[in-house]
Amino acid sequence: MTPDVVERYLALALAMDRHVSGLVDAYYGPKAIAARVAAAPITPPEHLVAEARALLAALDAGEPLGDPDERAVPGHRRLEAVPDAGRDAARRHYLRAQAIGLLTTARKLAGEPIAYADEVESCYGVRPRRFEQDVFEAAHRRLDEVVPGKGPLLGRYVAWRESQAVPLDRLEAAIASLAEDLRDRTRLMFGLPEGERVHFALVNGKPWSGFNYFLGGSRSRVEINTDLPVLSTSLGPLVAHEAYPGHHTEHVRKEAGLFRCHRCWEESIVVIGTPRNLVSEGLADLGFEVVMGPRREAVVAEHLTPLGISYDPDLVAIVRQAGEALTGVRANAAFRLWEDGADPDTVIDEVARFELTSRARAQKRVEFLLHPTWRAYISCYVEGLPLCRAFVAGDPARFARLVTEQLTPRDLIDQSPGTVRRA
Repeated sequence: MTPDVVERYLALALAMDRHVSGLVDAYYGPKAIAARVAAAPITPPEHLVAEARALLAALDAGEPLGDPDERAVPGHRRLEAVPDAGRDAARRHYLRAQAIGLLTTARKLAGEPIAYADEVESCYGVRPRRFEQDVFEAAHRRLDEVVPGKGPLLGRYVAWRESQAVPLDRLEAAIASLAEDLRDRTRLMFGLPEGERVHFALVNGKPWSGFNYFLGGSRSRVEINTDLPVLSTSLGPLVAHEAYPGHHTEHVRKEAGLFRCHRCWEESIVVIGTPRNLVSEGLADLGFEVVMGPRREAVVAEHLTPLGISYDPDLVAIVRQAGEALTGVRANAAFRLWEDGADPDTVIDEVARFELTSRARAQKRVEFLLHPTWRAYISCYVEGLPLCRAFVAGDPARFARLVTEQLTPRDLIDQSPGTVRRA
């Protein structure tokens, strides 16, 4: 008997992860499917392409989505007594977007050349664009007015930012203090499942600054990379992004609602290279301002100052506002590497110059962009935040939808009450 659509989706993603370790970011679905995929021979890439195309055809033909595990999920009652046509349509829309992302990765594995911008659009649902240099120069002028010190802006800004490094022996205490506050605010505004928890760990040797590993059962392990000093200016947003109300909150709410209550088994897997990533990164970036409000820097200061950690809330607020436009530097860097064929050392220098950062941090940025799994992922940060911000339009209830529903980038554009600014 041919497996239903959702089981095929889960099996396809797990089979692709055997080619690209880490492609499956999280999985807490039926163990039998994972065991079957692990025991089988590695699927040739051309077969993965064929299965992805067949999966899309099955979705379009209206084949049953199915329930990969007919047994009740322990400890939870299914809310739907009868099939919900509206939910079925939303799931198909979501799964189709996800399947297109999987097909794109499979085509790359099969050796098919795919232009960088086409890869981003197919995987993440939004076409990337280059940013004009005058956008960065305007941000530089504003920063030049407020950054302390003498001499050229680049040197002053780098010196000021690096002076905000959190001493390693105080980093865990600062993370714990911020996480507790953010958790309380998130629980009051949106609710959290009983028993959810996050374990924070300091690591090194990674291409990213922070990563959420969702373990299922309302648990996450959040790793903070200490290859470079962690800055007090970014610590609040980083904890919010990875935990509350960002990735962990999205995972536990969707696990409790979509997966356990409504048995949307596709929610039991998170796959890199799919549109879900763009929405997830956008809401994770937005969450800090949603739960902390306009005084967010002052609130962060209340946590860091008693620990003896340098943090000027007024200056940080101005720098944040002026510096948000500089996220486009990384988008341009990806184009330079993957479309222009620029030498990585040249791109590192460009990132340092336009993002106003040290060469060591610029090198870390480029290291991320050079990774074949992550090269297109940068658009999730650059394009995700403005899409989610326009969709939420200042309404916490709409943010709750982001961490509760299966929404695609196309949904955010079509259902946005505000102007979608791609900035």
